[in-house]
Amino acid sequence: MSDVTIVGLGAMGTALAETLLAQRLKVNVWNRSPEKAKPLIVKGANLSVDIASAISTSELVLISVLDYQAVKEILESATEALAGRTIVNLTNGTPSQVRDMAAWVEKCGGKYLDGGVMVTPELVGGPEAFVFYSGSLAVYKQHQKVLAMLGNPVYVGENFALAAIYDLALLSSMFGMFAGYIHAAALLRSENIPVTDVTPMIMSMLKAMIELFPQTAQEIDTGVYPQPSSNNTMMAAGLKNILDASREQGVQEDLIQPIWKLFQRASTSGLGNKDISALPLLLLRAKPIISPPQ
Repeated sequence: MSDVTIVGLGAMGTALAETLLAQRLKVNVWNRSPEKAKPLIVKGANLSVDIASAISTSELVLISVLDYQAVKEILESATEALAGRTIVNLTNGTPSQVRDMAAWVEKCGGKYLDGGVMVTPELVGGPEAFVFYSGSLAVYKQHQKVLAMLGNPVYVGENFALAAIYDLALLSSMFGMFAGYIHAAALLRSENIPVTDVTPMIMSMLKAMIELFPQTAQEIDTGVYPQPSSNNTMMAAGLKNILDASREQGVQEDLIQPIWKLFQRASTSGLGNKDISALPLLLLRAKPIISPPQ
């Protein structure tokens, strides 16, 4: 028996396997393209010839592949092997996909944890790494020692979908930041301004804005929205200038226009004099706003 089986040997799966091998664990691996396992075999990993034997080899099975369709296709060919095994799925997906997968694995007699690795593969196992987990607390505690080798384990609750929601929330923050930076770079280059000259100033401003996040989070959670000097109506006006300037400079507005539309909606729905902390109210479609908070 191996201590753990890794299913999927892309960049992340390989990093997971290398990290556990470095901790002197007995690591079994499987990949649809077995040649990807060669570097890991040299480092001490064992390669299973088929997915059923890969799962049967270890009580703990970590999966990291492209998407949930790939997870299902792989596991469906080894349903009998799932009984008594703990499947920790580190594949990025949606809450509904997580719930369906958890129910299916448990129906097959397995145990299920969902996870989200919040670093790039080269940082797995390092001090910056952390991984969200959700599902049975008892199952999580059973394997916590091994999971902690991959990075700081952050257990977020029994609800299987929670790790995915945490994962996607953090990623949405990251991609939103990148989108703003990419648009800024295009705007600068439209006037032949070196992006490297301005990037330090962008970083300084973003760091200052990030310092406001805890206060903004408290306002969102409590529903108490201040009336700041720079309110949503003023932000909408500023964003409109960015749109107009972008058109003048020949820069497409795809990344900025949705943000302007959100602030513009706030201005016309009674939230114009509030801070940005009121904006999530406009995005929660499942909880329509009847009257904006005062």
